[in-house]
Amino acid sequence: MTDPMTDKLLVRELVERWAVWRDAGDWDRFATCWHPDGVMMATWFQGPWREFIRVTQEGWAKGVSILHFLGGSAIEVQGDRAIAQTKMTISQRGMVEGIDGPVLCDVVCTGRFYDFVTRDEGAWKLLHRQPIYEKDRLDPVDPSAQLRLDKDFLAAMPEGYRHLAYIQTRIGYKVKMDMPMLKGPEVQDLYRRGAAWLAGGPLER
Repeated sequence: MTDPMTDKLLVRELVERWAVWRDAGDWDRFATCWHPDGVMMATWFQGPWREFIRVTQEGWAKGVSILHFLGGSAIEVQGDRAIAQTKMTISQRGMVEGIDGPVLCDVVCTGRFYDFVTRDEGAWKLLHRQPIYEKDRLDPVDPSAQLRLDKDFLAAMPEGYRHLAYIQTRIGYKVKMDMPMLKGPEVQDLYRRGAAWLAGGPLER
């Protein structure tokens, strides 16, 4: 079962399992999605997948809530390598400043998962995940609540994940400020790295 369409379906299945098992906290099965050398890149974390699981579990214990929803995929396969781009949303809940005190809010960030996927011992595994952050928004869970955000601090955050970075910083995470967005040199460099790796070159982390 190595025809291109079957491979694309298996890669898509991998992407879907990642989201379902990660958000469900099914860590044993989530671990099976990853290549031994797999790396996760996110606004709040960059590093090996085992460490990603550990810090995610720590966040869960502190009440951090981050969920994912998937859309369509575009998948390119070359032999034992694949690049998968999948439309997604990241939803995070947390507290921000309000006129009458802290306000519980939801941030929804729209973008894509850009995945370097490779066949390892006959199965497709995630080698490197780099989200692309396209746009986001922040809404109070109680629509009657009034916010009082730090406008200067908000404006200093990257445009594609401005509100996500704001809320993550407020709960104590150090946010990476040069992640790929819809436009710009970072996303163009990601496309270049993906094309070079798919063609057989080394993976540039």
